Amino acid sequence: MQPLNHDAMAQPTAAPPGPPVAPPNPAYQARWQRVMDCVALREPDRMPTGLFMMFWPAKYGGISCRQQMYDQDKLCELTIQITRELDPDLCTPTPLVTGFGDLLDATGYRQIEWPGHGVPDDRPFQYLDREYMTADEYDEFLFDPTGFYYAKYLPRVASAFEGSQAIASVAGASYFDVIYNSAAFANPALQASMARLNTAGQEAGRLFACAGRLMGQLAGMGYPSGIGGVAIGPYDNLGDYFRGATAMMKDLYRHPDKVLAALEKMKTLTLRRLAMQKPMLSSPLIFIPVHWAPDAFMSQKQFERFWWPTFRELLLGIIDMDLIPMPLWEADCTKRLETIRDVPPGKCIYWFERTDMVRAREVLGDVVALRGGMHPSVMTMGTPDDVDAAVRHLVDNVYAKGGRLILDTAFGIPDEAPVENVRAMYRAARRYAS
Repeated sequence: MQPLNHDAMAQPTAAPPGPPVAPPNPAYQARWQRVMDCVALREPDRMPTGLFMMFWPAKYGGISCRQQMYDQDKLCELTIQITRELDPDLCTPTPLVTGFGDLLDATGYRQIEWPGHGVPDDRPFQYLDREYMTADEYDEFLFDPTGFYYAKYLPRVASAFEGSQAIASVAGASYFDVIYNSAAFANPALQASMARLNTAGQEAGRLFACAGRLMGQLAGMGYPSGIGGVAIGPYDNLGDYFRGATAMMKDLYRHPDKVLAALEKMKTLTLRRLAMQKPMLSSPLIFIPVHWAPDAFMSQKQFERFWWPTFRELLLGIIDMDLIPMPLWEADCTKRLETIRDVPPGKCIYWFERTDMVRAREVLGDVVALRGGMHPSVMTMGTPDDVDAAVRHLVDNVYAKGGRLILDTAFGIPDEAPVENVRAMYRAARRYAS
């Protein structure tokens, strides 16, 4: 990975890259150019629209959430049908978003409950907020994160890794100890773990192949993918998936230096993984779900000390890979806008859930493209006329005033959104922003 290019902060540079392999489809190229014009802060031929879905295909197709997670063929069929009807500029790799029930089974995954495994068949999966790393394990993680993963973290979050602890003992071996440590791989517990992981790996391969076929078909129809890869912000990674919400907030007061050191490590590990994945990405758009940035979760002083610095460095690292970071700022981040504008102009998409989009355009309009804008309450509880009015408001007050807006729903189409409301949104986008 190349070093961070802080000089790029001065002014917009060349246009963002296109997908690694773009099909020779005029409709595809027109949609992609429309989005990339927004990223580069140029005026597109019309306002583009995005389409992101979690469990809304189940609503649309009249199936259960459980079937959506386990029946990949049906999920792909619905995805194609929805995309063709709504006609967005960016589509969704739905198998990688929700179609992984068999892989959860194969790994014995423990960080969520999903239909048939803790929640009813007609409900979406739910994350389990727990401590997966204790406060007294910071030093162990910081000294040898890979060893910590195998010795403790992975067996805690997925039962298929139980028995893999012996791999951690290889770290530090040299000379003849290297060959002596091969004895660890004869351990029956490790062999059982490797057998389960082999099965899980085959299931993961089947999932990726399914997603590849779907996205290839959608690309052939003229629809680029709205997500190429996924990254997690350092604070969110540590807080959500290691320490848990309550413990993480206590750590800010009890172990602030260890938190800061762990955030640096998380940033480095994330960028390293993304660099390894880059040759396999079908799109340069890197989706970053943001959980802990909202105004109500921590003070501005805490945000500027603990949350923003390593997240900004993550964005810069992604940009230096010629990729396009696309954080989805959940809840209301209006008070953070002045701080988060400190990124290279023309290089990012900021996707907002409940943030004031007019204010976002005023503060960020000369720095990043905007995505989202459609409030989930309007999509879920409003009427088609309400949705139409909300789109018109965004067109008049954000897009028409120079905001490079990719119209979309908040964190995807709300699972409960009436089908007619969703249709109304895309009809209004074509009506008002052509």
